Amino acid sequence: MADYEFIKLQSDRGVATLTLNRPEKRNAISDPMRAELIHALESVAQDRAVKALVLTGAGKGFCAGGDISGMQRRMDAPAGEVAFNGWSRQQRVHHAVSLLFRMPKPTIAAVNGAAAGLGADTALSCDFIVASESASFTWSYIARGLIPDGGGMYFLPRRVGLARAKDLIYSGRKVAADEAFTLGIADRLAPAGDELKAAQAWAAELAQGSATALALSKSILDQSSELTADQIFAMGSQAQGICYTSTEHRESVTAFLAKMAAAKGDAK
Repeated sequence: MADYEFIKLQSDRGVATLTLNRPEKRNAISDPMRAELIHALESVAQDRAVKALVLTGAGKGFCAGGDISGMQRRMDAPAGEVAFNGWSRQQRVHHAVSLLFRMPKPTIAAVNGAAAGLGADTALSCDFIVASESASFTWSYIARGLIPDGGGMYFLPRRVGLARAKDLIYSGRKVAADEAFTLGIADRLAPAGDELKAAQAWAAELAQGSATALALSKSILDQSSELTADQIFAMGSQAQGICYTSTEHRESVTAFLAKMAAAKGDAK
């Protein structure tokens, strides 16, 4: 694993743990931090030894959103450069979010404190969220005259329904951990301080499955809300054809047939 300044990336028995590591800034995402995050996510996606990913934050918070220094630079930029600078930045934001969302292996956010704005969107980019009982979520963009730009307008309605997503985005109100669990924002709750261990244990369970089948299943499931049944069936047929040729499938079937043969032999 590479060395980084603003994040930590560690791996243990097939589970990678990526920690946003600017605790003095409540892990707010700066441009240099985002560059490291992109590099780390690309590395994890390509590492066949990593079977699952856990994302968390250092210190008391998960992620406070975008770094305020970036907002200041945007305000100070010449008027004629604001739009293009903003567009360029959005490309990098969306690239990071897409890498996490499209990660070809299970991903779990261990939310250890406040997840605000881009931080809340980043958590939603994962397959699952384990929230500390002291965690909170807020899509607070509205307070800055902004809209959720980290995927929240895509992910949140799929988690809580359109009307509830509108309420949370229009109001920017804070959602405590217990309400987040009730609404479906968080999938599991854990005692404060135990959320990372709980997320890593869950990731280890998910990592036991066939990496090929997991990646293909995830790629299809993530499109299932936008496609027709026939399109999903067709994609599933193609994916299954790939699974038939995978090492995991062949080894599993060979072991199963050997077990069945041994059982028949014992029955004689």
